[in-house]
Amino acid sequence: MGRTQSFDTDQVVRAARSVFWAQGFEAAALPDLERATGLSRSSIYHAFGSKRGLFGAAVNSYLVEVVRPRLAPLMADPVRPDALEDYLTGLRAALLRADTLPASSGCLLVNTAGAPIGQDDEVARIVADYRAELRAGLGRGVRARLPQLSGAEQDTLANACTGLVVAAFALVRVDPAQAAGALDTARALIAARE
Repeated sequence: MGRTQSFDTDQVVRAARSVFWAQGFEAAALPDLERATGLSRSSIYHAFGSKRGLFGAAVNSYLVEVVRPRLAPLMADPVRPDALEDYLTGLRAALLRADTLPASSGCLLVNTAGAPIGQDDEVARIVADYRAELRAGLGRGVRARLPQLSGAEQDTLANACTGLVVAAFALVRVDPAQAAGALDTARALIAARE
């Protein structure tokens, strides 16, 4: 007969997500995960199979609870014309809000892309899917904001904005002002086409 689970899985995954987000997969030591989650090593392995299994649950939680709510207005039907501006200004504010994981650690998935775990086929697919989801949302925002542009012009602008958002996520850990500047550049590119 198996043990009865005595913890809230969502809370445990959120706690582990914070550790992985701040430290990265490789640097997140099992004692750090034990402290953050309140679980013993054996309980982590029993519930998630491995540190990698816990990381997978944390990444899924990040997508569901952090990424998709921010992208939701860009995925709505219809997309409001101001949804893209709201996304960029909201993201800028989040990246500059002191003492938060977005400000201190950027994006869990952008960080993961450049780490050794990013070479794992499944992780690489998740990161690529995330980037495609981000690009799709920004593309929908561009189309709603600038319907007068040709499809090719909209695609070019959406690609540029996606690159600038990813750059902001990568830069915020070392230079928050430059991260904000990348988002300001995206907003300026859009404003120049209005």
